[in-house]
Amino acid sequence: MATLKDVARESGLTVGTVSRVLNNRGYISAKTREKVYRVMKELNYQPNEMARSLSTQKTNTIGVIVPHIVHPYFSKMIDSLEEAAYENNYKILLFSSKGKTDLEKKYIEMCWRNRVAGVILFSGLFHTEVFKNLDFPVITIERFIDEATVGIVCDNYQGGVLATEHLIDRGCRSLLHIGGVNQMQMPADSRKTAFEEVCQKHGVKYLSVDPDDEYYNDLDYYAVIRLILDQHPDIDGIFASSDLIAAQVIQVCHEKNIKVPEQLKVVGFDDVNIASLTTPRITTIRQPVKEMADFAVSALNNVLSGEAVPKEMRFPVTLVERESTRK
Repeated sequence: MATLKDVARESGLTVGTVSRVLNNRGYISAKTREKVYRVMKELNYQPNEMARSLSTQKTNTIGVIVPHIVHPYFSKMIDSLEEAAYENNYKILLFSSKGKTDLEKKYIEMCWRNRVAGVILFSGLFHTEVFKNLDFPVITIERFIDEATVGIVCDNYQGGVLATEHLIDRGCRSLLHIGGVNQMQMPADSRKTAFEEVCQKHGVKYLSVDPDDEYYNDLDYYAVIRLILDQHPDIDGIFASSDLIAAQVIQVCHEKNIKVPEQLKVVGFDDVNIASLTTPRITTIRQPVKEMADFAVSALNNVLSGEAVPKEMRFPVTLVERESTRK
């Protein structure tokens, strides 16, 4: 069986350089990294993960904690994170908390016991003392946690502005915003703030609704959407805080014989695959999911290498027009 010394000899490098490539430590040129990987493949060298974790006190594993796996936004983000992790010689250890505080705390502790290189956190309902004495970086995405090493968000406020301005530009004068969750303060709340400020600026009628947590946990907003449209038949434009909600709006409208976009126009948020699968397809605010995932892994890697990283990174969003707001 090939050893680390065999890889070093065949690649013409020192054992220390090969070890740095395997442990993703310090600066290594792309040419050197490719050479090491090529020789490893030729020699069928398999790194001893247990020995590496014992010697470095860390594995090349990144813990990822999400509130849902089946939600299309988190599915897309997980896929992008796995790709970014692979490109940087990391593996993913995935946890789904289902919004349960005890599970989230348990998963953080499991990450610590498994000597992860770091954690990328989408969830976070627990008290912040959980983060005390952790010896790995914590990267948050779309969450407010002061103890995080780096916080990554999209420009939620600008997304709310773009969505609301677009509905008004399309002639809507009685608008509704449906939020995703009211359990805790999150960056996505800025979408609602922007919605209300733009409506006030233009003098249009508006209503904001934040469904109870049970809807978010079940990912089923059908009942609350139907109730609102029954009670407010004059609504002619809806800004949904996710494409998942927007798709269910279109479903309810179909059952109530409300024509989209002729009678009611819909804008979603995220630009995940479901936005292109409905009839009509959904106009939405695109989050740059791949770019955010790439930055999360890159930031974690930079922290481990001792490089400076920004405390917060905000990514711009764009409006993607489709048939649900067609003139």
